[in-house]
Amino acid sequence: MQVQERTIRRSDMRKIASILLIDDDDATNFINKLLINRLSITNELLVAKNGKDALKLLEDCASNKSLIPDLILLDINMPVLDGFGFLNAFQDMDCPGKEDTLIAVLSTSLNPKDLERVQKAGVQVFLNKPLTKESLIDLVTTYMG
Repeated sequence: MQVQERTIRRSDMRKIASILLIDDDDATNFINKLLINRLSITNELLVAKNGKDALKLLEDCASNKSLIPDLILLDINMPVLDGFGFLNAFQDMDCPGKEDTLIAVLSTSLNPKDLERVQKAGVQVFLNKPLTKESLIDLVTTYMG
């Protein structure tokens, strides 16, 4: 029995207007930026080192809907304001269109309590680090058409 490999071409994916990476690790951000840029799947790639910095990037979203990214890749274990704190603050923000944002938690955590908290926060996607070409393509094609 032969296994068919799923081949997805760049042309099969829609280009995402904006992606926000939220992670405190410089090496992880570098690798993720490189991967996203090589796939050429977004017009704008933003990076924040923690939840507080990410909220600052989004603070004018009530007056400018284009500030809300289509996809947020969120680490949960960060200093200053962790991923759970960001999720709570993001839910409370008055930003038209934020309900269309896909938030994917990208973490090394294997703690079942973290996964449970992520699900309770309404996050649909939990990916294990490192982000790979395959997991990113699958994420984009499955959830972002």
